[in-house]
Parts: sequence; structure tokens; C-alpha cells
Amino acid sequence: MHATEFLKAPGGADVPLIVVHGDELALKHAAFGAAMAAILGADGDEDLNRVRLRGPDCDWARVRDELACVSMFGDRRLVIVEDADSFITDNRSQLETYCDKPSKKSVLVLDVKSWRSNTRLAKRLDAMGLAIECTELAGPRLIAWLADSAQSQHGKQLSRDAAALIVELAGTGLGLLEQEVAKLAAYVGDRPKIGVEDVRQLVGGWKAETTWTMLDAVRDGDADTALACLHKLLVAGEAAPKLLGGAGYVFRKLAVATELSRQGRPLPVALKEAGVFPRDVDKAERYLRRIRRPRAERILARLVRADADLKGGSPLNDRLQMELFLLWLAGVETPPAVPG
Repeated sequence: MHATEFLKAPGGADVPLIVVHGDELALKHAAFGAAMAAILGADGDEDLNRVRLRGPDCDWARVRDELACVSMFGDRRLVIVEDADSFITDNRSQLETYCDKPSKKSVLVLDVKSWRSNTRLAKRLDAMGLAIECTELAGPRLIAWLADSAQSQHGKQLSRDAAALIVELAGTGLGLLEQEVAKLAAYVGDRPKIGVEDVRQLVGGWKAETTWTMLDAVRDGDADTALACLHKLLVAGEAAPKLLGGAGYVFRKLAVATELSRQGRPLPVALKEAGVFPRDVDKAERYLRRIRRPRAERILARLVRADADLKGGSPLNDRLQMELFLLWLAGVETPPAVPG
């Protein structure tokens, strides 16, 4: 079970063994908190009914003794082994045996980075315990998690486009994303919705604003401004792949609109269906008509190739690759030696 599913309906009160695995610390923290509340109860005293051990510093005898202790201040006792990867490796057979006859009053929680689901221990855990996966989210799952987080924690509606833009600007680290959503919720005040414009205004600072200026200049055919913004961003340490991600966020929609138009939809309608923001539809339409259909139909392929080139597929440095890419998007003819 992924932690995002677990957090919607926290459990664990009736299982003797829980494994929390993965490297997404924000999810681990939330999963631990929810599991402790389920096991010890909302009024349970965590300090008296919980013990934390470090896996590299303890052996099975110590853990077994802690599990056998009876709490004087509650019905359940929580024994957590942190950094338990090596502990599991060294005590796998004892843990497998423990699964057959676990403590009735204590819950053992193992905190690990990796967890193989095809081991005998994992299969025994499936039958009597709980495995909570705390790995990084991506794609639609990450967008859905952001929307759920905005609604459940802040009572705000977060549109899909706004959520996708937060990810483009702030990355995929859930801890940082939670902070950005909290800032946005405070920023919109009494308004019930967090929109794209709110994200553009608040997330990413001047680098984000400069990125938008760069992409708007590409769309409007202002190559000089686009390249000046690119230079400013690269000098400030912005990574080329991140800038490419921003370009992909904007121009991938234009590629989709081009395909919808080819299928017979009027171009303004196609742009709206592709997710172009209403205020940008007229400018996007002028852009596609300016660069003409043959080039517009190659936008998606050019984005894919640019990504592959930045990952080692081109001998050119990142700066030159991005300059050539932006010029191509802007409709500027590149030298014959540079395929486009």
C-alpha cells in the first residue's frame, strides 16, 4: 500500500508488524504519525508507550525484550527500529519466526529504505501485517496527491493545471511541494481556489518569472529577449533540464492543439481543448500560424530529442543546446549543420 492511500484511511491498530519503506521523508513522517495515532489512540502518551531503537546498534534479543514488555500506561506498546535495513538482513530468520507468533500487546515497526516484496518475510508480512510504501510520486499520482493535500489540509481547490505547474517549478520533493501549497493557500486568502496565475505569481521567485518571460518571448518571435533570459537563468545556476521542463509544459500543449487542428477542429477551439490558458489563446494561435504547420507538427518530436540530447545524446554543451532549441521553437532557421 502506498503511503498516500494509507493516509486517506490510516490503520495499523490491529496488526503486530508494520514495515515503512522508501526514501520520501515527508511521506514517512506522515505515515509514522498516522500509524502511531491509530495504534496508541489520539490520547495515547507516545513517550511512555513508544520506544525507538537504531537498527545498526541493536540485535534481535534487545528488540524481542522490548516487544515482551507490557505498557503500564496503555493497551498497546510501539517498538520502532529505525534504519532497519541491516537489522532485517541480520535477523531475517528470527523475524520470519516472529511473524508466526507475534506479540499481542506490542507493535513492531521497521523503518527501511528498500523492501523486496518477493521474499519469504514479505509474504508473511502480507498475511499478518502492513507494508507502507513511501516512494516519490510522479505523473498523475503526484498531481492527484497535490490536489488532495490542498483540499484536506487547507480547504482549497487546486486545479490540475495549477498542480502541474507547481511540480514544473518546484520539483517532485513532497516536503517542498507541501510548503508551496501551504504558501499558496495563505496567499489566496478567502478565495476557495488556487489557480495557475497564483502559482505563477508565488512559486519559484524571479527565476520562474524570468522563465515565463523567456517562453513568452519564444512564442512571440523575440529571439533576443529569449536568449538574454536564458543567459540570466543559466548564470544564476538554473539547470538546463529544468528549463526544458518549463518549455515542455507550455509547448507540449501547442503540439496537442496542432494535432487536434489537423483532425478538423478550429484552431482556437483546439488550443482551449489542449489546455492553453484562455488569456494566451490568441497569442498561441498567432504563434502557430507564424511558424506554420510543418514546424508545429514537429514540436513534440523536437522536445523529446532535446531531452535526449541534454541527457548525453549531443556533444554540444547545455547552453548551446538550449539556445538552438529556443531558436527552433521561435521559428528561427538554424544552420544546416544543426538538424532541426
